[in-house]
Amino acid sequence: MSISSDEATVSTTTNGTPLSADRLKHLEFIQAIVTRLGNNSFLLKSWVMTLTAATLALSAGRLSWQIALSGIVPLLGFWFLDSYFLRQERLFRALYEAARTPDSTVEMLSMNVGPYLSRVTLAKAAFSQTLVLFYGALLIAHFVVVLVVH
Repeated sequence: MSISSDEATVSTTTNGTPLSADRLKHLEFIQAIVTRLGNNSFLLKSWVMTLTAATLALSAGRLSWQIALSGIVPLLGFWFLDSYFLRQERLFRALYEAARTPDSTVEMLSMNVGPYLSRVTLAKAAFSQTLVLFYGALLIAHFVVVLVVH
């Protein structure tokens, strides 16, 4: 990456085509959103791990399958919310890809992800490999405790 003396153009493409300072700022804004969404997803996973551990420990301690079963409701809620964050992250990544070229047709400083909605569905995000492995394992743990203490 090279910045010219007047900082009007910044070369960031592989072929050396210059990007304007406005285009670069636009990409920085999009990247900040992607970072924030990723951080939200990480915090959400730490909350769901804490809640699941507490719910399963309480149900095993009291030998109550009802407590373990009731823990599935918030788990599914967290899964939905995490899916939403992942979908939004993917939408903004698609916007970033469209905006990163010098001849992009994306309006400068636009955060409109509407053109990419059909490409990235909530179902695709919810059933992505990472979320299915994470939340599926927690869901199985709840069912195991329900079967063991029942």
